[in-house]
Amino acid sequence: MSIYLIGDIHGCFDELKIILGQVQFNPVADTLWLTGDLVARGPNSLEVLRLVRSLGDSVRMVLGNHDLRLLSIYAGISRNEPKDRMTALLKAPDIEELINWLRCQPVLQVDEEKKLLMVHAGITPQWDLATACQCALEVETELRSDSYPLFLDAMYGDMPNYFSSELSYLARLRFSTNVFTRMRYCLPNGQLDMSCKDIPNKAPPPLRPWFMLPSLVSECYSIVFGHWASLMGQGTPSNIYGLDTGCCWGGKLTLLRWQDRVFTYVPSNYQNKVSIKKCIMA
Repeated sequence: MSIYLIGDIHGCFDELKIILGQVQFNPVADTLWLTGDLVARGPNSLEVLRLVRSLGDSVRMVLGNHDLRLLSIYAGISRNEPKDRMTALLKAPDIEELINWLRCQPVLQVDEEKKLLMVHAGITPQWDLATACQCALEVETELRSDSYPLFLDAMYGDMPNYFSSELSYLARLRFSTNVFTRMRYCLPNGQLDMSCKDIPNKAPPPLRPWFMLPSLVSECYSIVFGHWASLMGQGTPSNIYGLDTGCCWGGKLTLLRWQDRVFTYVPSNYQNKVSIKKCIMA
């Protein structure tokens, strides 16, 4: 039995099928972990959602910001933009089933036996694991409720940018959603900065990537995340793995086999490529 972790798919269905074939993924014996952002920007979001849903309990995934955007578009809160490339998905006959399945997915995965966490964007250094799990549960409960459109309508916004026990419930939900699905940078005190998207060596001081700040969580767990394609999987501490390598932007789709830390890469537009690179993490 193997655990395979795959970075942001973004509708890149062909590359997903190829990479699963390369490692001979067996849904009966293996488990597939997905870092979120299954949809948008790539060409085949509908096919990706149908495939992942069909795999049932062999998949452990988290929701990303583009997955939440799909839910928001479906609920009539956000506008479907051509760049999202989700029109075929939104017009699909099974869209309601897919939406109801998607909004029941978590924003945080924890495997205590393997001391492994997965999230789309990151874990704020202000949280210990118990706080992260509680905040994740609150977001997940709202998404699974019949009133989820009300939550989505209040979700967007960059404030508050600092966690406190004094935050109202709604403010805490927005902060948590930003941490789990949008965060890249923090100030040294853990305050979120939601504006900077540059690579770390171009970020203005004193901003630092969330994974470079002291953390109670990363001291005890390995963390796998997506979201930050421009990192191309580089520059993180040894126990933190960034798996979004920009397949929908012409990069590659990345898979990590957890047992031996072997990476498999499939280039975007794979039909025009001939090689798959593998490396073993030092």
